[in-house]
Amino acid sequence: MKVNYTGCAICDSAWGNLWEVVEGTRLFFCCAVCVAQFRNLVDRIKAEARWDAIDNLIIEGDRRGRLCTASRGAQSYSCRVAFNAEGAIRSFRTETIPSPT
Repeated sequence: MKVNYTGCAICDSAWGNLWEVVEGTRLFFCCAVCVAQFRNLVDRIKAEARWDAIDNLIIEGDRRGRLCTASRGAQSYSCRVAFNAEGAIRSFRTETIPSPT
């Protein structure tokens, strides 16, 4: 799985030193809460999109909420997500991806 950040896979922080394998890819995280958030996000997107894996995940935003766009082959799925303090999903909403014109 490819992610858009060079720091922590979900918040892009550079502090910490936690490495976890998610979906077969070794990713850097700043803390255990970010690991939980990322795993919960990946599981939810896969369930909602009915995919067995995610090829690419772009995350934008901050702790108040994130816009996420995932892709699997030529398919895309976009959502808005917010987490609680333990990393569980607090709110999740599928976003409509505008068609290119």
